[in-house]
Amino acid sequence: MSGFLPQFIHIVKPTLRHTYLSFDEAGNLIIKSPGVSQHYIEQLLLKKAKWITRSREKIVQKKGKAPNFSEESELYYKGVAYPLRVIRHEKKRTTLCFEGDCFTLYSHCHDPVLFQKHIDRFYKKAAEAYLPEQIEKYAHRMQRFPKAIRFRKTKRQWGSCSGKNVLSFNTMIMKLPQNVIEYVIVHELAHIEHKHHQKPFWKLVEHYIPNYKECIKELHTYTT
Repeated sequence: MSGFLPQFIHIVKPTLRHTYLSFDEAGNLIIKSPGVSQHYIEQLLLKKAKWITRSREKIVQKKGKAPNFSEESELYYKGVAYPLRVIRHEKKRTTLCFEGDCFTLYSHCHDPVLFQKHIDRFYKKAAEAYLPEQIEKYAHRMQRFPKAIRFRKTKRQWGSCSGKNVLSFNTMIMKLPQNVIEYVIVHELAHIEHKHHQKPFWKLVEHYIPNYKECIKELHTYTT
């Protein structure tokens, strides 16, 4: 029977009370359980077959996935997909250049881990250069001011607002179109007043981003 089942990674955590299915960024099926039998897993996969197929298709189709440096790749920047070229050169220093119509990685060796670090650094610098002005613009419009602003790469959230009104933004936000970036900013600023997602919160967001629902749909087509 196992030959007809999807491949998966089984992570055993004895402290869990239930079995959970999820996917990583590459679309690999992850099963976390307290230590269930192979038969139980097979029955679970058969039961969840349609959900697994639909979920995997959504992940595969998402924009902004980490590039595969062994084949033709692309990087998203402000909603535009640019080709990513990897060019070998003699210098030992690896550099990533954005040349307006494409990204180019210059390196003397093929090192995907190092390449990804340079890409992460590019997005972080871009976020630090672009976002503060946008945040300040909307903070004054909304008259909601954060206590501090932080930028870091995260796996899940595009942004967050702490109980003390410290705003954090995922540096991968620079993959998104500019209007969607502005929606994320307004979303987090709105949390300064409303620490929930109830009607008053969405009313405040809509006041500044009337098409916020379209922005959310577009946001869901991207991966962090």
